[in-house]
Amino acid sequence: MRNKTLIIVLTAIVSALCLYYLSFSFVARGVQKDAESYATDAQGNVDMDKKQTYLDSVWKEPVYNFLGASYTYQEVKENELGLGLDLRGGMHVVLEVSPVEIIKSMSGNSKDPNFLKALARAQELQKNSQENFTTLFAEAYREVEPNGRLSRIFSNTANRGKISYESSNAEVINVIDKEVEDAIERSFNILRTRIDKFGVNQPNIQRLKGSGRIQIELPGIDNPDRVRKLLQGMANLEFWEVWTPEEFSPYFAQLGEQLDKQEKAGQLNLGTTETAKKDVLANAAADSAAVGAANEDVLAKAAGTTDSTALAKATPTKDSAKATSTIDSLAAAQQGGVLARLFTAMPGGIGANVRDTARINDIFAKPEVRAIFPPNMKFLWGVKPIAGDNRQEFVEFYAIKKGRDGKAPMTGEAVNDARQDFDQNGSPEINMTMTPTGAKKWARLTGDNVGRQVAIVLDNYVYSAPVVQGEITGGNSSITGNFSIEEAKDLANILKAGKMPAPTRIVEEAIVGPSLGQEAINQGLLSTIAGLLVVVVFMIAYYRTGGFIADLALVFNVFFILGILAQFNAALTLPGIAGIVLTLGMAVDANVLIFERMREEAAKGLPLREVINKGYDKAFMTILDANVTTFLAGFILYFFGSGPVKGFAITLMLGIVTSFFTSVFISRLLIESSFKRAGRLSFSSSFTDRMFANVKFDVMKWKKPAYAFSLAILAFGFIAMAIKGPNLGVDFKGGRSYIVQLDQAVPASEVRGALIDNFQEAGTEVKTFGASNRLKVITSYLADDESTTADEQVKTALLQGLEEYKSLNPQVLSSSKVGATMADDIQKTALIALLLSLVGIFIYVMFRFSNWQFSLGGVVALLHDALMIIAVFAILDLFGISYEMDQVFIAAVLTIIGFSINDTVVIFDRVREYMVDNPRKHVGEIINPALINTFSRTIITSFTVFMVVLVLFIFGGEILRSFSLAMLIGILFGTYSSLFIAAPIVVDTMKKKPESTPTPAKPVAQAR
Repeated sequence: MRNKTLIIVLTAIVSALCLYYLSFSFVARGVQKDAESYATDAQGNVDMDKKQTYLDSVWKEPVYNFLGASYTYQEVKENELGLGLDLRGGMHVVLEVSPVEIIKSMSGNSKDPNFLKALARAQELQKNSQENFTTLFAEAYREVEPNGRLSRIFSNTANRGKISYESSNAEVINVIDKEVEDAIERSFNILRTRIDKFGVNQPNIQRLKGSGRIQIELPGIDNPDRVRKLLQGMANLEFWEVWTPEEFSPYFAQLGEQLDKQEKAGQLNLGTTETAKKDVLANAAADSAAVGAANEDVLAKAAGTTDSTALAKATPTKDSAKATSTIDSLAAAQQGGVLARLFTAMPGGIGANVRDTARINDIFAKPEVRAIFPPNMKFLWGVKPIAGDNRQEFVEFYAIKKGRDGKAPMTGEAVNDARQDFDQNGSPEINMTMTPTGAKKWARLTGDNVGRQVAIVLDNYVYSAPVVQGEITGGNSSITGNFSIEEAKDLANILKAGKMPAPTRIVEEAIVGPSLGQEAINQGLLSTIAGLLVVVVFMIAYYRTGGFIADLALVFNVFFILGILAQFNAALTLPGIAGIVLTLGMAVDANVLIFERMREEAAKGLPLREVINKGYDKAFMTILDANVTTFLAGFILYFFGSGPVKGFAITLMLGIVTSFFTSVFISRLLIESSFKRAGRLSFSSSFTDRMFANVKFDVMKWKKPAYAFSLAILAFGFIAMAIKGPNLGVDFKGGRSYIVQLDQAVPASEVRGALIDNFQEAGTEVKTFGASNRLKVITSYLADDESTTADEQVKTALLQGLEEYKSLNPQVLSSSKVGATMADDIQKTALIALLLSLVGIFIYVMFRFSNWQFSLGGVVALLHDALMIIAVFAILDLFGISYEMDQVFIAAVLTIIGFSINDTVVIFDRVREYMVDNPRKHVGEIINPALINTFSRTIITSFTVFMVVLVLFIFGGEILRSFSLAMLIGILFGTYSSLFIAAPIVVDTMKKKPESTPTPAKPVAQAR
């Protein structure tokens, strides 16, 4: 074996990395167990608050040492192998930022009839197009008013400097497109900050490419209504005056005395705060001096400005000193009192350890504490933590001065524009312009607060509190300071957040209860273990020592998959587990190809050493071709899929790569090591040698009956679909679904009758889901209304309908919603994914085999397999065996495409080999020998994968039932089509005397 040392070193490195990253998961589980042990009483009950308190206490503490490196519990959690929402419960949401409202706002809410018609037309076009909305709007406006000029609608004060009356339509559209993109990005940043402050462990938020949509996953949430309001609320940008430390310190001193008395009386239990007071004060004082010096420099540079006035980013040194002295005086007066333990000096003010903020919030929420402070004083936290010593993080605490009516003196509506720029010295700054009305308010606000801070507040968090250096008139301002470019861009985005309304709406939602998640974990583990056992037992029984070695390679394969997922911070989902189980079955294929080749070479009487070498060498290119085609289907699935489908695709692609490495390289190392040690190697028995020894059949003889059989099944299936309609899931047709559990079984038809009136005769389906006492309710009631109000209305209707089963304690375990526009997009992307996979495979096969006939045969067989799965589902539905066609179903179809072409490529490879060896023969003369010689591999691989998927069907749970059933059907018809569809089509389309002999890309390496 060439490059043996390299393979050994690479295996060792990958194994060490996988072990390292998986170790974080074991440590995290250990800390969780310690927390549960700490919170468990004598009766075995777990106090969840006490458990969380324990976890909070170690959040910033080292809990894991690895080769001298120390990791806190937070870092351990960030590096562990996460679990998807379907395995631990939580909420999945897809939000859409409305470009319509943004365009309306840019137009100054124009009432121009052609403008409004163009917007309405663009919304219609969007239903059947993948173009972005601004492009469709431009197309619609040309259609409505061919000679119209958009500049007459958009050249207003809001767009001054960007759009003039002379701007062309193309220039206007470019500006609109940029503003829409900026608004989506602002919404993304605002949502990310809101989620970070929401306190969810390991949230996931990402933009969906090519759309104005944002996908959010929130594990473990228990208040969906609060999340919906949080995510769909408009950004609230405000400008507030700020109290100086000198002004609020007397009230703090009074509060400190009160808290100290309560603590001594045992009425105040704050626990221990982790702030290392002396060190933090020293560091904060140094930081304050450094920041103050930078600010003084900024002020000097800004002194000569004319058309705009600079604001310093942070409080000058003298105010930092006041803050530090305030804390110091409190600490000295109280001799380590409550406030001295909770608060610390910060650059420009005071603050607290992030871990102490919850305690401080509790204190300041008490009525007796609020009574100490003036009515016009309220307190807000800064948005970004500042790093301190010992891995501690601190956040600033601001005393905000409320106006007479309690409202902010100025809101984000006053901001016309804000952008990141550079000052004359090349330092980042933010240039901000106000609307005419806003400019007057800004002049009054800055004039009243010269030498004081003005806080820029978004959603009740302070993003910046610059010091006003003088009254700012004219509405132009520059905010300067020691910004990084990223900080300046972020602040500019925040300032623009109030300028452009960009409302978001939930177009897809899924909620999984924790009990359902735990059940999914159990089912996933059981199906994985059972699938692994099936493969292990079969391989040993069939290939003996060789099978045992292949099993060891499979163990490496699973280990690598989990380890690499952990390295990339990917979450393991239930479809991901399905991908692992499927990979186990498909990984066997490479070993089967190798062993079958070795048996062929052994039958020629070659020495065992040469048998091993030829077996691996001749199988290599076939294994590579088979894996590339399957990987291609997985890649397309990943690119166009979302949510669980994307998780499945990631695991499938990763499994293909790792199975190739383990099957081709690691198994060879083990095989050669075993042979070297024992001097012999068994990879068959007398029984297995005889099993496929006398296989004889004529494919071309059966091609017409096969064509007729396939056409009959397809016709029956599509007639059944026409009669009853396709059983599409919620994500393909829109609507809402709920998993409801009762204390005992109730007929699904009876429950549907109880619900139909409440759902106002809308399309409603109720069926048993997994257990006999668990039902899945699907309804199209208010499917076109994606508002939160509609969500609540449908949920209320469901609960009212279940009222007659109140004695059976009905509980909603999970729910999901897909809006009509989202459903349309999912259908389109599913169709595109299917077509692209066929096109991609056609091109690859044509490239590898140098004949379009091979590509045609392979792709027709794949299309046959996909249609067969759909047809059989429709036939089963006609006879009362109902399974939904949803995104996971499409994942199964695309996976079968990968599996089926895998099998077909192996057969084609043997046909190509025979064509090279017998150039004068027509393909029709060599097709049967090629099929017979690869028949054992075809049956063994199909049988193994079928058994693994059957285990998944039995033990994988109801969520994956549709997926695994589609896979089972696909495996059967995929094997059938490779033999009786793909091969005959190649024969029927290839000329009797080919003009040229197909030439392989490199020296032929074939296998069964």
